[in-house]
Formats: sequence, structure tokens, C-alpha cells
Amino acid sequence: MLTDKFLELLKYEGEVALTSWGSEEAPHATGTWISYLTLTEDGRLLAPAAGFTHFEADIRINDTVFALVAVREVTGFNDYPGIGFRLTATARLLDDGADFALVKGKYPWCRQALELVPTKLEQLL
Repeated sequence: MLTDKFLELLKYEGEVALTSWGSEEAPHATGTWISYLTLTEDGRLLAPAAGFTHFEADIRINDTVFALVAVREVTGFNDYPGIGFRLTATARLLDDGADFALVKGKYPWCRQALELVPTKLEQLL
């Protein structure tokens, strides 16, 4: 599901803007850094979560989230100097198990590990 261009983007630093929405009228936005992402062998993305309290409440109601990810270092459409994607994913916050231990080992300050299971990937730039 993840394209070669998306995998190339993961080699650079940039923001991952995460949008969730639960029962409130407005969506919630939070974020992390590309360098915090760990790509698993089966195509999931893991990241440390320290706060994420609103996000956590949202995904209890609706576990579908959007992640906007972009960098300037990878060429996009029509030789555009930069590339960006909207990743639709199913989200979970993990507080035990091997994936949590992997993330906690890298980022001891995290209280949970964010797991994103991609369901759709759209290149925007």
C-alpha cells in the first residue's frame, strides 16, 4: 500500500499532522515528527505518544484518522520541489506488547505507542 515515493519521504525530517474526530463537532489536530516513525515489516507505522489525550478519546469513538506528511527533499508531481501525502489509517494506542516495547525502548518518555494501519494513501503534491 505504501508507495516507493512515500517510503523515500520517510528518510527525511518533517511533521506528521494527525487529525482525529470523535463525537465533538470539530476535529482534533496533533502531530509528531517523521523521524519518530517506525515502519514495521507488515507496513504499519509506529510512533511514540506522550500526551495524545484528545486523540485517544477520539479514536475510542472513531479509529479512522488522517495523517498529512510532506517534505521538500523529494520531488513530487510534475517535478514539483516537494512531495506530500494524505494517509488514511486505523489508529490504536498501545501500552503493552512487543510494538509498545520497541517504541518505548527508543523513546523512554512515551506513555503509549501510536499504531497506524494504512487504509488509503493519496499523493497530494
